[in-house]
Amino acid sequence: MDKKQDAQELRRSLQARHLSMIAIGGSIGTGLFLASGATISGAGAGGALLAYALVGLMVYFLMTSLGEMAAFMPVSGSFQVYGSRFVDPAFGFAQGWNYWYNWAITIAVELAAAAIIMNYWFPGVPGVLWSGGFLAIIFVLNYFSVKGFGEAEFWCSMLKVATIIAFIVIGFLMILGIMTEPDPHRIAPGLAVMTQGDGAFIGGLAAFVGVAMVVGFSFQGTELIGVAAGESANPGRTIPRAVRQIFWRILMFYMLSILIIGLILPHNDPSLLKNDMKDVGASPFTLVFNRAGLAFAASLMNAVILSAILSAGNSGMYASTRMLYAMAKNGMAPKLFSKLSDNGVPRNALYATTLVACLCFLTSLFESNAVYMWLLNSSGMTGFIAWLGVAISHYRFRRAYVKQGYSLDDLPYQAKWFPLGPMFAFALCLLIMLGQNYTAFTAAKVDWYGVIATYLGIPLFLALWWGYRVMHKTTLVPLEEIELAEAHRKALDQRGEGKGGKLASAQA
Repeated sequence: MDKKQDAQELRRSLQARHLSMIAIGGSIGTGLFLASGATISGAGAGGALLAYALVGLMVYFLMTSLGEMAAFMPVSGSFQVYGSRFVDPAFGFAQGWNYWYNWAITIAVELAAAAIIMNYWFPGVPGVLWSGGFLAIIFVLNYFSVKGFGEAEFWCSMLKVATIIAFIVIGFLMILGIMTEPDPHRIAPGLAVMTQGDGAFIGGLAAFVGVAMVVGFSFQGTELIGVAAGESANPGRTIPRAVRQIFWRILMFYMLSILIIGLILPHNDPSLLKNDMKDVGASPFTLVFNRAGLAFAASLMNAVILSAILSAGNSGMYASTRMLYAMAKNGMAPKLFSKLSDNGVPRNALYATTLVACLCFLTSLFESNAVYMWLLNSSGMTGFIAWLGVAISHYRFRRAYVKQGYSLDDLPYQAKWFPLGPMFAFALCLLIMLGQNYTAFTAAKVDWYGVIATYLGIPLFLALWWGYRVMHKTTLVPLEEIELAEAHRKALDQRGEGKGGKLASAQA
Protein backbone atom coordinates (compact mmCIF):
# COMPACT_ATOMS: atom_id res chain seq x y z
CA MET A 1 0.00 0.00 0.00
CA ASP A 2 1.29 3.48 -0.76
CA LYS A 3 1.00 6.63 1.34
CA LYS A 4 -2.07 7.75 -0.53
CA GLN A 5 -3.88 4.59 0.41
CA ASP A 6 -2.71 4.92 4.02
CA ALA A 7 -4.36 8.32 4.15
CA GLN A 8 -7.67 6.97 3.00
CA GLU A 9 -10.58 6.75 5.37
CA LEU A 10 -13.58 4.46 5.56
CA ARG A 11 -16.30 5.41 3.10
CA ARG A 12 -19.54 6.88 4.45
CA SER A 13 -21.81 4.84 2.16
CA LEU A 14 -24.37 3.36 4.57
CA GLN A 15 -27.86 4.87 4.65
CA ALA A 16 -30.44 4.68 7.46
CA ARG A 17 -32.13 1.66 5.84
CA HIS A 18 -28.76 -0.10 5.76
CA LEU A 19 -28.10 0.63 9.43
CA SER A 20 -31.53 -0.64 10.48
CA MET A 21 -31.26 -3.86 8.53
CA ILE A 22 -27.61 -4.46 9.46
CA ALA A 23 -28.57 -4.46 13.14
CA ILE A 24 -31.58 -6.67 12.48
CA GLY A 25 -29.53 -9.02 10.31
CA GLY A 26 -26.83 -9.34 12.93
CA SER A 27 -29.27 -10.16 15.72
CA ILE A 28 -31.71 -12.49 13.95
CA GLY A 29 -29.85 -15.74 13.50
CA THR A 30 -29.31 -18.91 15.49
CA GLY A 31 -30.41 -17.20 18.70
CA LEU A 32 -33.98 -16.97 17.44
CA PHE A 33 -34.31 -19.72 14.85
CA LEU A 34 -32.41 -22.47 16.68
CA ALA A 35 -31.71 -21.62 20.33
CA SER A 36 -35.20 -20.27 21.11
CA GLY A 37 -36.38 -23.85 21.62
CA ALA A 38 -33.77 -24.31 24.32
CA THR A 39 -35.04 -21.26 26.24
CA ILE A 40 -38.62 -22.58 26.31
CA SER A 41 -37.62 -26.13 27.21
CA GLY A 42 -35.27 -24.79 29.89
CA ALA A 43 -37.44 -22.18 31.62
CA GLY A 44 -40.93 -22.76 30.19
CA ALA A 45 -42.80 -20.44 27.85
CA GLY A 46 -43.51 -17.94 30.63
CA GLY A 47 -39.91 -17.96 31.80
CA ALA A 48 -38.68 -17.48 28.25
CA LEU A 49 -41.08 -14.57 27.66
CA LEU A 50 -40.01 -12.91 30.90
CA ALA A 51 -36.34 -13.36 29.99
CA TYR A 52 -36.87 -11.81 26.56
CA ALA A 53 -38.83 -8.92 28.09
CA LEU A 54 -36.23 -8.07 30.74
CA VAL A 55 -33.23 -8.47 28.45
CA GLY A 56 -35.13 -6.54 25.79
CA LEU A 57 -35.64 -3.63 28.19
CA MET A 58 -31.94 -3.73 29.03
CA VAL A 59 -31.07 -3.67 25.33
CA TYR A 60 -33.39 -0.70 24.83
CA PHE A 61 -31.45 1.36 27.35
CA LEU A 62 -28.14 0.21 25.87
CA MET A 63 -29.30 1.14 22.38
CA THR A 64 -30.32 4.64 23.44
CA SER A 65 -27.01 5.06 25.29
CA LEU A 66 -25.05 3.93 22.27
CA GLY A 67 -27.20 6.04 19.95
CA GLU A 68 -26.45 9.19 21.92
CA MET A 69 -22.69 8.64 21.78
CA ALA A 70 -22.62 7.39 18.16
CA ALA A 71 -24.68 10.31 16.84
CA PHE A 72 -22.44 12.76 18.71
CA MET A 73 -19.17 11.02 17.80
CA PRO A 74 -19.66 8.68 14.81
CA VAL A 75 -16.50 6.59 14.56
CA SER A 76 -15.79 3.05 13.45
CA GLY A 77 -14.96 0.80 16.39
CA SER A 78 -17.12 2.92 18.65
CA PHE A 79 -16.86 0.78 21.80
CA GLN A 80 -13.09 0.94 21.85
CA VAL A 81 -12.99 4.68 21.14
CA TYR A 82 -15.67 5.55 23.71
CA GLY A 83 -14.11 3.34 26.37
CA SER A 84 -10.68 4.92 25.80
CA ARG A 85 -11.90 8.50 25.74
CA PHE A 86 -14.64 8.48 28.37
CA VAL A 87 -13.29 5.90 30.85
CA ASP A 88 -9.65 4.85 30.56
CA PRO A 89 -7.41 4.02 27.55
CA ALA A 90 -6.79 0.60 29.09
CA PHE A 91 -10.54 0.01 29.39
CA GLY A 92 -10.97 0.90 25.71
CA PHE A 93 -8.12 -1.44 24.79
CA ALA A 94 -9.80 -4.34 26.60
CA GLN A 95 -13.21 -3.42 25.15
CA GLY A 96 -11.86 -3.39 21.62
CA TRP A 97 -10.16 -6.78 21.77
CA ASN A 98 -13.11 -8.29 23.65
CA TYR A 99 -15.58 -7.13 20.99
CA TRP A 100 -13.38 -8.29 18.16
CA TYR A 101 -13.13 -11.72 19.75
CA ASN A 102 -16.86 -11.70 20.46
CA TRP A 103 -17.84 -11.35 16.81
CA ALA A 104 -14.99 -13.46 15.46
CA ILE A 105 -16.24 -16.32 17.65
CA THR A 106 -19.84 -15.58 16.68
CA ILE A 107 -18.89 -16.16 13.04
CA ALA A 108 -17.68 -19.60 14.09
CA VAL A 109 -20.95 -20.18 15.97
CA GLU A 110 -23.01 -19.29 12.93
CA LEU A 111 -20.90 -21.43 10.61
CA ALA A 112 -21.15 -24.38 12.98
CA ALA A 113 -24.92 -24.03 12.87
CA ALA A 114 -24.84 -23.72 9.06
CA ALA A 115 -22.96 -27.03 8.82
CA ILE A 116 -25.59 -28.67 11.05
CA ILE A 117 -28.36 -27.36 8.79
CA MET A 118 -26.67 -28.72 5.68
CA ASN A 119 -26.35 -32.07 7.43
CA TYR A 120 -30.18 -32.07 7.56
CA TRP A 121 -30.24 -32.20 3.75
CA PHE A 122 -26.89 -33.86 2.99
CA PRO A 123 -26.01 -36.16 5.89
CA GLY A 124 -23.17 -37.82 3.99
CA VAL A 125 -21.15 -34.64 3.40
CA PRO A 126 -18.63 -33.69 6.17
CA GLY A 127 -19.64 -30.53 7.98
CA VAL A 128 -16.14 -29.08 7.61
CA LEU A 129 -16.72 -28.70 3.87
CA TRP A 130 -19.89 -26.70 4.37
CA SER A 131 -18.28 -24.50 7.03
CA GLY A 132 -15.31 -23.83 4.78
CA GLY A 133 -17.49 -23.01 1.80
CA PHE A 134 -19.73 -20.63 3.72
CA LEU A 135 -16.72 -18.94 5.32
CA ALA A 136 -15.34 -18.31 1.83
CA ILE A 137 -18.65 -16.71 0.76
CA ILE A 138 -18.70 -14.41 3.80
CA PHE A 139 -15.08 -13.48 3.19
CA VAL A 140 -15.79 -12.50 -0.43
CA LEU A 141 -18.82 -10.39 0.58
CA ASN A 142 -16.63 -8.41 2.99
CA TYR A 143 -13.68 -8.17 0.60
CA PHE A 144 -15.31 -5.54 -1.59
CA SER A 145 -16.87 -2.15 -0.80
CA VAL A 146 -18.99 -1.50 2.29
CA LYS A 147 -21.92 -0.43 0.11
CA GLY A 148 -22.11 -3.91 -1.39
CA PHE A 149 -22.06 -5.40 2.09
CA GLY A 150 -24.83 -3.05 3.21
CA GLU A 151 -27.04 -3.94 0.26
CA ALA A 152 -26.52 -7.67 0.79
CA GLU A 153 -27.44 -7.36 4.46
CA PHE A 154 -30.46 -5.23 3.66
CA TRP A 155 -32.04 -7.81 1.36
CA CYS A 156 -31.09 -10.82 3.51
CA SER A 157 -32.63 -9.11 6.51
CA MET A 158 -35.76 -8.33 4.51
CA LEU A 159 -36.09 -12.06 3.78
CA LYS A 160 -35.78 -12.90 7.48
CA VAL A 161 -38.29 -10.26 8.50
CA ALA A 162 -40.78 -11.47 5.87
CA THR A 163 -40.36 -15.07 7.09
CA ILE A 164 -40.94 -14.14 10.73
CA ILE A 165 -44.05 -12.17 9.78
CA ALA A 166 -45.34 -15.22 7.88
CA PHE A 167 -44.55 -17.39 10.91
CA ILE A 168 -46.46 -15.04 13.22
CA VAL A 169 -49.49 -14.95 10.90
CA ILE A 170 -49.60 -18.76 10.52
CA GLY A 171 -49.07 -19.20 14.26
CA PHE A 172 -52.02 -16.96 15.11
CA LEU A 173 -54.18 -18.75 12.56
CA MET A 174 -53.36 -22.02 14.35
CA ILE A 175 -54.08 -20.54 17.78
CA LEU A 176 -57.42 -19.19 16.55
CA GLY A 177 -58.31 -22.59 15.12
CA ILE A 178 -58.43 -21.43 11.52
CA MET A 179 -55.50 -23.70 10.67
CA THR A 180 -55.54 -27.00 12.58
CA GLU A 181 -52.94 -29.64 13.28
CA PRO A 182 -53.14 -32.91 11.32
CA ASP A 183 -52.58 -34.89 14.55
CA PRO A 184 -55.81 -34.92 16.65
CA HIS A 185 -54.00 -36.42 19.68
CA ARG A 186 -52.08 -33.25 20.44
CA ILE A 187 -53.46 -30.50 22.66
CA ALA A 188 -54.98 -27.68 20.61
CA PRO A 189 -52.81 -24.54 20.50
CA GLY A 190 -53.57 -22.03 23.25
CA LEU A 191 -53.00 -21.35 26.95
CA ALA A 192 -53.56 -25.05 27.72
CA VAL A 193 -50.31 -25.81 25.89
CA MET A 194 -48.34 -23.14 27.73
CA THR A 195 -49.57 -24.16 31.19
CA GLN A 196 -49.61 -27.95 30.92
CA GLY A 197 -47.25 -30.13 32.92
CA ASP A 198 -45.11 -28.02 35.23
CA GLY A 199 -46.70 -24.81 34.00
CA ALA A 200 -45.41 -21.77 32.15
CA PHE A 201 -42.47 -21.32 34.54
CA ILE A 202 -40.14 -24.24 35.24
CA GLY A 203 -36.74 -24.63 36.83
CA GLY A 204 -37.02 -21.60 39.10
CA LEU A 205 -34.42 -18.82 39.25
CA ALA A 206 -31.55 -21.07 38.14
CA ALA A 207 -33.31 -21.91 34.88
CA PHE A 208 -34.30 -18.30 34.29
CA VAL A 209 -30.76 -16.98 34.74
CA GLY A 210 -29.45 -19.85 32.64
CA VAL A 211 -31.59 -18.99 29.61
CA ALA A 212 -30.99 -15.25 30.02
CA MET A 213 -27.51 -15.62 28.52
CA VAL A 214 -28.96 -17.41 25.47
CA VAL A 215 -31.58 -14.65 25.19
CA GLY A 216 -28.83 -12.04 25.41
CA PHE A 217 -26.95 -13.82 22.65
CA SER A 218 -30.12 -13.63 20.56
CA PHE A 219 -30.25 -9.83 20.92
CA GLN A 220 -26.55 -9.31 20.28
CA GLY A 221 -26.08 -7.53 16.99
CA THR A 222 -28.32 -4.56 17.73
CA GLU A 223 -25.18 -2.65 18.72
CA LEU A 224 -23.80 -2.97 15.18
CA ILE A 225 -25.05 0.52 14.36
CA GLY A 226 -22.32 1.84 16.68
CA VAL A 227 -19.66 0.01 14.70
CA ALA A 228 -21.20 1.11 11.37
CA ALA A 229 -21.42 4.75 12.49
CA GLY A 230 -18.02 5.49 10.95
CA GLU A 231 -19.33 4.49 7.52
CA SER A 232 -22.83 5.97 7.70
CA ALA A 233 -23.92 9.00 5.67
CA ASN A 234 -25.10 11.93 7.80
CA PRO A 235 -24.78 10.03 11.10
CA GLY A 236 -26.39 12.82 13.14
CA ARG A 237 -29.70 11.96 11.45
CA THR A 238 -29.40 8.36 10.33
CA ILE A 239 -28.22 6.93 13.64
CA PRO A 240 -31.06 8.40 15.79
CA ARG A 241 -33.57 7.22 13.19
CA ALA A 242 -32.10 3.72 13.21
CA VAL A 243 -32.02 3.60 17.02
CA ARG A 244 -35.70 4.52 17.26
CA GLN A 245 -36.75 1.85 14.77
CA ILE A 246 -34.49 -1.14 15.32
CA PHE A 247 -35.24 -2.14 18.88
CA TRP A 248 -39.02 -2.08 18.61
CA ARG A 249 -38.91 -4.15 15.44
CA ILE A 250 -36.67 -6.75 16.99
CA LEU A 251 -38.57 -6.85 20.26
CA MET A 252 -41.82 -7.32 18.36
CA PHE A 253 -40.38 -10.16 16.31
CA TYR A 254 -38.86 -11.92 19.30
CA MET A 255 -41.68 -11.49 21.78
CA LEU A 256 -44.41 -12.51 19.33
CA SER A 257 -42.37 -15.44 18.03
CA ILE A 258 -41.69 -16.81 21.53
CA LEU A 259 -45.33 -16.31 22.53
CA ILE A 260 -46.55 -18.25 19.48
CA ILE A 261 -44.05 -21.05 20.04
CA GLY A 262 -45.13 -21.29 23.68
CA LEU A 263 -48.81 -21.47 22.75
CA ILE A 264 -48.26 -24.22 20.17
CA LEU A 265 -45.33 -26.31 21.46
CA PRO A 266 -45.28 -27.46 25.11
CA HIS A 267 -41.95 -27.08 26.88
CA ASN A 268 -41.76 -30.86 27.45
CA ASP A 269 -42.41 -31.74 23.81
CA PRO A 270 -39.84 -34.43 22.88
CA SER A 271 -39.36 -32.80 19.48
CA LEU A 272 -38.59 -29.36 20.87
CA LEU A 273 -34.96 -28.39 20.50
CA LYS A 274 -33.12 -28.82 23.79
CA ASN A 275 -29.47 -29.76 23.55
CA ASP A 276 -29.42 -31.76 20.35
CA MET A 277 -28.07 -29.13 17.97
CA LYS A 278 -27.53 -31.77 15.28
CA ASP A 279 -31.25 -31.99 14.51
CA VAL A 280 -32.26 -28.77 12.81
CA GLY A 281 -35.64 -30.34 12.14
CA ALA A 282 -36.31 -29.75 15.82
CA SER A 283 -36.14 -25.97 15.40
CA PRO A 284 -39.38 -24.56 16.86
CA PHE A 285 -40.01 -22.62 13.64
CA THR A 286 -39.77 -25.79 11.57
CA LEU A 287 -41.98 -27.68 14.03
CA VAL A 288 -44.71 -25.04 13.91
CA PHE A 289 -44.82 -25.10 10.11
CA ASN A 290 -44.94 -28.89 10.19
CA ARG A 291 -47.86 -28.84 12.62
CA ALA A 292 -49.68 -26.41 10.38
CA GLY A 293 -49.55 -29.12 7.72
CA LEU A 294 -47.16 -27.12 5.55
CA ALA A 295 -44.44 -29.65 4.84
CA PHE A 296 -43.06 -27.63 1.93
CA ALA A 297 -43.02 -24.47 4.04
CA ALA A 298 -41.10 -26.31 6.74
CA SER A 299 -38.43 -27.31 4.24
CA LEU A 300 -38.34 -23.75 2.95
CA MET A 301 -37.96 -22.57 6.55
CA ASN A 302 -34.71 -24.48 6.85
CA ALA A 303 -33.40 -22.60 3.83
CA VAL A 304 -34.44 -19.31 5.45
CA ILE A 305 -32.68 -20.33 8.66
CA LEU A 306 -29.55 -21.00 6.63
CA SER A 307 -29.70 -17.57 4.99
CA ALA A 308 -30.33 -15.97 8.39
CA ILE A 309 -27.32 -17.70 9.90
CA LEU A 310 -25.04 -16.68 7.04
CA SER A 311 -26.37 -13.11 7.24
CA ALA A 312 -25.57 -12.93 10.95
CA GLY A 313 -22.12 -14.35 10.29
CA ASN A 314 -21.64 -11.77 7.55
CA SER A 315 -22.52 -8.97 9.98
CA GLY A 316 -20.09 -10.47 12.47
CA MET A 317 -17.28 -10.44 9.93
CA TYR A 318 -17.98 -6.78 9.21
CA ALA A 319 -18.11 -5.79 12.89
CA SER A 320 -14.95 -7.60 13.97
CA THR A 321 -13.01 -6.36 10.95
CA ARG A 322 -13.94 -2.72 11.63
CA MET A 323 -13.12 -3.06 15.32
CA LEU A 324 -9.65 -4.42 14.55
CA TYR A 325 -9.13 -1.60 12.06
CA ALA A 326 -10.18 1.04 14.62
CA MET A 327 -7.84 -0.36 17.27
CA ALA A 328 -4.95 -0.32 14.80
CA LYS A 329 -5.73 3.31 13.93
CA ASN A 330 -5.58 4.15 17.64
CA GLY A 331 -2.32 2.31 18.24
CA MET A 332 -3.88 -0.58 20.17
CA ALA A 333 -3.34 -3.25 17.51
CA PRO A 334 -0.58 -3.85 14.94
CA LYS A 335 -0.44 -1.01 12.44
CA LEU A 336 -0.81 -3.32 9.45
CA PHE A 337 -4.50 -3.79 10.35
CA SER A 338 -5.12 -0.07 9.68
CA LYS A 339 -4.29 -0.41 5.98
CA LEU A 340 -7.19 0.19 3.62
CA SER A 341 -7.72 -1.02 0.08
CA ASP A 342 -8.45 1.39 -2.76
CA ASN A 343 -12.19 1.06 -2.08
CA GLY A 344 -11.86 1.62 1.67
CA VAL A 345 -11.89 -1.95 3.05
CA PRO A 346 -9.45 -2.95 5.87
CA ARG A 347 -8.43 -6.21 4.22
CA ASN A 348 -5.57 -7.11 6.57
CA ALA A 349 -8.04 -6.97 9.47
CA LEU A 350 -10.38 -9.10 7.38
CA TYR A 351 -7.70 -11.75 6.89
CA ALA A 352 -6.98 -11.97 10.64
CA THR A 353 -10.67 -12.23 11.53
CA THR A 354 -11.19 -14.97 8.96
CA LEU A 355 -8.43 -17.04 10.56
CA VAL A 356 -10.17 -16.90 13.95
CA ALA A 357 -13.49 -17.80 12.34
CA CYS A 358 -11.84 -21.04 11.24
CA LEU A 359 -12.62 -22.25 14.77
CA CYS A 360 -15.80 -23.51 13.17
CA PHE A 361 -13.75 -26.37 11.78
CA LEU A 362 -13.64 -27.83 15.29
CA THR A 363 -17.05 -29.24 14.51
CA SER A 364 -15.36 -31.77 12.24
CA LEU A 365 -13.18 -33.01 15.09
CA PHE A 366 -15.67 -33.16 17.95
CA GLU A 367 -19.39 -33.57 18.42
CA SER A 368 -21.12 -30.53 16.88
CA ASN A 369 -23.33 -30.17 19.93
CA ALA A 370 -20.47 -29.77 22.42
CA VAL A 371 -18.46 -27.37 20.28
CA TYR A 372 -21.49 -25.31 19.30
CA MET A 373 -22.66 -24.84 22.89
CA TRP A 374 -19.14 -23.96 24.07
CA LEU A 375 -18.80 -21.32 21.37
CA LEU A 376 -22.30 -20.04 22.12
CA ASN A 377 -21.48 -19.57 25.81
CA SER A 378 -18.15 -17.94 25.04
CA SER A 379 -19.66 -15.51 22.56
CA GLY A 380 -22.58 -14.71 24.85
CA MET A 381 -20.32 -13.75 27.77
CA THR A 382 -18.04 -11.50 25.70
CA GLY A 383 -21.12 -9.84 24.21
CA PHE A 384 -22.42 -9.00 27.67
CA ILE A 385 -19.02 -7.54 28.59
CA ALA A 386 -19.25 -5.26 25.54
CA TRP A 387 -22.73 -4.15 26.62
CA LEU A 388 -21.42 -3.48 30.12
CA GLY A 389 -18.81 -1.21 28.58
CA VAL A 390 -21.47 0.73 26.66
CA ALA A 391 -23.37 1.48 29.88
CA ILE A 392 -20.21 2.62 31.70
CA SER A 393 -19.00 4.75 28.79
CA HIS A 394 -22.34 6.49 28.36
CA TYR A 395 -22.67 7.26 32.06
CA ARG A 396 -19.28 8.97 32.08
CA PHE A 397 -19.83 10.67 28.72
CA ARG A 398 -23.05 12.33 29.85
CA ARG A 399 -21.54 13.43 33.17
CA ALA A 400 -18.50 14.90 31.41
CA TYR A 401 -20.66 16.60 28.78
CA VAL A 402 -22.72 18.41 31.41
CA LYS A 403 -19.76 19.10 33.71
CA GLN A 404 -17.89 20.85 30.89
CA GLY A 405 -20.81 23.21 30.31
CA TYR A 406 -22.32 21.87 27.10
CA SER A 407 -26.08 22.00 26.58
CA LEU A 408 -27.97 18.72 26.17
CA ASP A 409 -30.00 20.48 23.47
CA ASP A 410 -26.91 20.38 21.24
CA LEU A 411 -26.82 16.57 21.21
CA PRO A 412 -28.05 15.11 17.89
CA TYR A 413 -29.86 12.45 19.94
CA GLN A 414 -30.63 12.31 23.67
CA ALA A 415 -31.02 9.04 25.55
CA LYS A 416 -34.04 9.16 27.81
CA TRP A 417 -34.15 8.02 31.43
CA PHE A 418 -30.55 9.00 32.24
CA PRO A 419 -29.00 7.93 34.61
CA LEU A 420 -31.57 5.21 35.32
CA GLY A 421 -31.16 3.62 31.89
CA PRO A 422 -27.42 2.88 31.89
CA MET A 423 -27.48 1.99 35.59
CA PHE A 424 -30.30 -0.55 35.08
CA ALA A 425 -28.51 -2.00 32.03
CA PHE A 426 -25.24 -2.26 33.97
CA ALA A 427 -26.86 -3.99 36.94
CA LEU A 428 -28.82 -6.52 34.88
CA CYS A 429 -25.83 -7.23 32.64
CA LEU A 430 -23.66 -7.93 35.67
CA LEU A 431 -26.31 -10.10 37.33
CA ILE A 432 -26.76 -12.28 34.25
CA MET A 433 -23.01 -12.58 33.72
CA LEU A 434 -22.15 -13.61 37.27
CA GLY A 435 -25.23 -15.79 37.79
CA GLN A 436 -25.00 -17.61 34.47
CA ASN A 437 -23.58 -20.84 35.91
CA TYR A 438 -23.63 -20.32 39.65
CA THR A 439 -24.97 -23.86 40.15
CA ALA A 440 -21.50 -25.12 39.17
CA PHE A 441 -20.24 -23.72 42.48
CA THR A 442 -23.12 -24.95 44.64
CA ALA A 443 -22.86 -28.60 43.59
CA ALA A 444 -21.11 -31.14 45.80
CA LYS A 445 -18.23 -31.12 43.33
CA VAL A 446 -17.38 -27.96 41.41
CA ASP A 447 -17.85 -28.37 37.66
CA TRP A 448 -14.61 -26.70 36.60
CA TYR A 449 -15.13 -27.44 32.91
CA GLY A 450 -18.49 -25.66 33.01
CA VAL A 451 -17.04 -22.78 35.03
CA ILE A 452 -14.21 -22.23 32.55
CA ALA A 453 -16.46 -22.49 29.50
CA THR A 454 -18.89 -19.97 31.01
CA TYR A 455 -16.69 -17.42 32.76
CA LEU A 456 -13.42 -17.47 30.82
CA GLY A 457 -14.24 -14.18 29.11
CA ILE A 458 -14.29 -12.25 32.41
CA PRO A 459 -10.71 -12.89 33.62
CA LEU A 460 -9.41 -12.46 30.06
CA PHE A 461 -11.07 -9.03 29.87
CA LEU A 462 -9.69 -8.01 33.27
CA ALA A 463 -6.23 -9.24 32.31
CA LEU A 464 -6.27 -7.11 29.14
CA TRP A 465 -7.52 -4.08 31.04
CA TRP A 466 -5.09 -4.18 33.92
CA GLY A 467 -2.18 -5.43 31.83
CA TYR A 468 -2.46 -2.43 29.50
CA ARG A 469 -3.00 -0.13 32.46
CA VAL A 470 0.16 -1.27 34.23
CA MET A 471 2.26 -1.31 31.05
CA HIS A 472 1.20 2.15 29.87
CA LYS A 473 0.50 3.68 33.31
CA THR A 474 -2.99 4.85 32.36
CA THR A 475 -5.60 6.09 34.83
CA LEU A 476 -9.29 6.93 34.89
CA VAL A 477 -9.75 10.06 32.75
CA PRO A 478 -11.06 12.97 34.89
CA LEU A 479 -14.45 14.20 33.67
CA GLU A 480 -13.20 17.73 33.06
CA GLU A 481 -10.33 16.42 30.89
CA ILE A 482 -12.39 14.26 28.54
CA GLU A 483 -12.00 15.67 25.01
CA LEU A 484 -15.42 16.72 23.66
CA ALA A 485 -14.83 20.06 21.94
CA GLU A 486 -14.02 18.79 18.44
CA ALA A 487 -16.90 16.30 18.35
CA HIS A 488 -19.24 19.00 19.66
CA ARG A 489 -18.14 21.41 16.93
CA LYS A 490 -18.64 18.77 14.22
CA ALA A 491 -22.08 17.88 15.57
CA LEU A 492 -23.14 21.53 15.39
CA ASP A 493 -21.64 21.99 11.93
CA GLN A 494 -23.58 19.00 10.66
CA ARG A 495 -26.78 20.53 11.98
CA GLY A 496 -25.93 23.77 10.18
CA GLU A 497 -25.42 25.82 13.33
CA GLY A 498 -21.86 26.85 12.58
CA LYS A 499 -18.90 26.75 14.87
CA GLY A 500 -20.42 28.76 17.65
CA GLY A 501 -23.30 26.55 18.62
CA LYS A 502 -24.88 26.76 22.02
CA LEU A 503 -22.79 26.64 25.13
CA ALA A 504 -24.57 26.51 28.43
CA SER A 505 -23.31 26.56 31.91
CA ALA A 506 -23.05 23.36 33.88
CA GLN A 507 -26.03 24.53 35.85
CA ALA A 508 -28.13 24.74 32.67
